[in-house]
Amino acid sequence: MTNHSALQRAEAFCTAYGLRLPVLMAPMAGACPASLAIAVAQAGGLGGCGALLMKPDAIRAWVADVRAATNGGFQLNLWIPDPPPARDPTHEAKVRTFLGQWGPEVPPEAGDATPVDFASQCDAILDAGPAIVSSIMGVYPEPFVARLKERGIKWLANVTTVGEARAAVDAGADAVVAQGMEAGGHRGAFEASRAGEALVGLFALLPAVVDAVGDRVPVVATGGIADARGIAAALVLGASAVQIGTGLLRTPEAKLAPAWADAIATAQPEDTAATRAFSGRLGRSIATAYVRAANAPDAPSPAPYPVQRGLSQAMRDQGTKANDIDRMQAWAGQSARLAPAEPAGDYIQRIWTEARGML
Repeated sequence: MTNHSALQRAEAFCTAYGLRLPVLMAPMAGACPASLAIAVAQAGGLGGCGALLMKPDAIRAWVADVRAATNGGFQLNLWIPDPPPARDPTHEAKVRTFLGQWGPEVPPEAGDATPVDFASQCDAILDAGPAIVSSIMGVYPEPFVARLKERGIKWLANVTTVGEARAAVDAGADAVVAQGMEAGGHRGAFEASRAGEALVGLFALLPAVVDAVGDRVPVVATGGIADARGIAAALVLGASAVQIGTGLLRTPEAKLAPAWADAIATAQPEDTAATRAFSGRLGRSIATAYVRAANAPDAPSPAPYPVQRGLSQAMRDQGTKANDIDRMQAWAGQSARLAPAEPAGDYIQRIWTEARGML
C-alpha cells in the first residue's frame, strides 16, 4: 500500500522550500559548522545555523561560507529573548561552589554573561537575505515579522505544545516545527519556567498539532527522528517534512568532540536526561556524571538562563579541551544511538530513500 497523501505533502513542502528531499538540519547553536550545513544542502535537504551565540559579523561569515560552497538552502535560527533573569547572589554562590568540584573555581562575575544583542542579530539576518529563518523559545516581534514578509523570507516556528503552535501561526509563521520531548539540546518552550511541565512526546504532539493548524501551514516533525522508520512514521502522522539534529552529529562534517560523538553512538534512550545544569534552560543531554550530580535532589538548583551558562562556561570549556565527556555540554536526543558515522549527505539521502520505500 502506498501512502500517497504523505508523499504528496512532502513533495509540496520540497517545492515550496526549494528542496529535493524533506529533511532539515536542526539549527543547533554551537554544533552547526558551515561544513555540516553545506553537506546537507548539497544533498538536497535544508542546512541550518543556530545563531544564538553569534555576533552579526559571525552570522554574515557563516552565510558567506555556505553560499561559497552550495546553492542549496539553509535556515538561520534565533532564540526569542527571555526577560532579564532575577539574580540571587547567595544562591549563585552555592552553584559556583558546586561547579568548582567539576572544573576551575568560578568567580562571581562569571554569572554576568549576557546574550548577544537580539536586534543586531535580527538586522544581520535580514542583511544576509536567507530564504528561510526560524525561531525557538517564542515568536518573533511583529515589526520583524513584517520585515520578513516584505522580503519574502519564510519563517519556521519551533513549538512544543498545541497552544504554542496556534500562537505561532497567528503571529504569521509559514510553518511550525513540532518538537517532541525526545529532542536533544534545548527544549523550545515559549515560557522558560514551564519547559519541564508539558513534556509531550512527538507521536502525541505531532498529530495534535497537525489537527490544530495543519489546514493552515505545513508541520515539520522533530525530536527522536534519526532513521527511515522515524521519517515514515512522522509523515504518516501528518508531517510534511522532518528535522534532524542528533542524527547528524556523528557525521564527519559535524566536527564533534570525539568523546561526545562516542557517547552518542552508544546512548540508549534512557541514557539521556533533561537538565537545566548547563545553561539554566531545560535541554536534553547525555546523562553524564555531572548531569546526574546536578540533577540530584541535594544539588543546588541551576541559576536562570543565561546566568547558569556563564557560571558553567569554564567547566564546559575545560571538559571540551580535555575531551572529558563528564564535563562537556553533550546534548543528545533519545534516538542518539541511531546516529551514523557516515557523510551527512549520504546519510540523509539514504534514510529518505528508505523512508520513501516504506511509504
